[in-house]
Amino acid sequence: MRFFSSSGKVYDFMRWRMVFVVISIVMVFGAIGLLVTGQARLGTDFRGGTEVEVAFRGEVSPQEIRDAVTAAEFHTPDVIKVDDSKNAHHYLIRVQDVSILTGEIEAAVERALCFGPRAAECPEAQRATEVRFSPGGDKVTVRFGVAPDLDWVRERASAVKGIRLRPGANNPFIQNARDHKVEIQLMSKGDQLLSGLQRALGQRAPEQTLRSEWIGPRAGAQLRDSAVKSILIAIVFIMAYIAFRFDLRFAPGSVVALIHDATGTVGLLILLGREIDLTTVAAVLTIIGYSVNDTVVIYDRVRENLGKLRGASFRELINVSTSEMLGRTLLTNATVQMSVLAFFVWGTGTLKNFALTLTIGMFLGTYSTIYIALPVTEWFDKVLFQRLGGGQSRGGRKTARRRPAEASA
Repeated sequence: MRFFSSSGKVYDFMRWRMVFVVISIVMVFGAIGLLVTGQARLGTDFRGGTEVEVAFRGEVSPQEIRDAVTAAEFHTPDVIKVDDSKNAHHYLIRVQDVSILTGEIEAAVERALCFGPRAAECPEAQRATEVRFSPGGDKVTVRFGVAPDLDWVRERASAVKGIRLRPGANNPFIQNARDHKVEIQLMSKGDQLLSGLQRALGQRAPEQTLRSEWIGPRAGAQLRDSAVKSILIAIVFIMAYIAFRFDLRFAPGSVVALIHDATGTVGLLILLGREIDLTTVAAVLTIIGYSVNDTVVIYDRVRENLGKLRGASFRELINVSTSEMLGRTLLTNATVQMSVLAFFVWGTGTLKNFALTLTIGMFLGTYSTIYIALPVTEWFDKVLFQRLGGGQSRGGRKTARRRPAEASA
């Protein structure tokens, strides 16, 4: 008995399903192994540190930049060249240092500003009633009982070993005259890194940073955990939707396919030496949404054909349904890939990495719908509706006549 799709030709997609399933299993467990062994290049978002984006004014090599950053007392810097058509010397520099303020330095600043147990030794006009340090170590906020002398504050703060005030006549400054709050701006790690580049490279060094960001190790770990939770929560809700929208046997296949897409995409990015950061997580969540949409379209056609091709096995149903939707799938995927390719070719930095992640994930999403989700669904159909149910699956019932236009012997 032979069945035809609405397009007239049926491709046997399930013929090589076991080969592709084995390839996918190797890819998924390989990606997990790369993550577990620490091969992934985690961005500043997840590991913490300081990130500075600069544009140099002359020819400079990554090794020269690395040497200059190391000479400024930063350890193991990451120097990444940024593709930029406007500036050929555009670089991203990352260090794991976040704050210049250690516990000893903070205690020294408090003593210098007459705050704490020894405050009684200072005149009342010079006693600080509150001292707060920013998480990034780039500012100190001090509250006094009376209006302070800013020159005295500058002199006392500058005398503390280990900190440097940011250049400028308006530093420190009165933040709030009503409660005598003063802000002291310090040279942050980003400022110190830029200063080190200027000392070492002279005229070739950048005049200022294009972007400077930092994040603490604890916050980075929280972001990493939240990223994993967001992906898992998305998969759980999608599984519930598929089970409610179609049938219980359809849900596991979609979940396995989504896990395959997410881990496979991350694994390939690691092999390509790309960085894993919050942008990657956003792209993976986008891929999950795209992949489940593709899976739902074919699932819907399979369910529709369950009522039409009553004499077909589930494998035949899958082949017919996939063949009917093949043209739609290829056209949709090609259109989306053309748009994403434009971002990859002409985009820079984060946008380029986002586009690359989408390109890999969308390809895997289309592939996993055919060779992961549907084979898993076929297996569940056999287990739930044949072995456990004690009979044939719903796709295998022969209780209705076949229409001549739909099938032929």
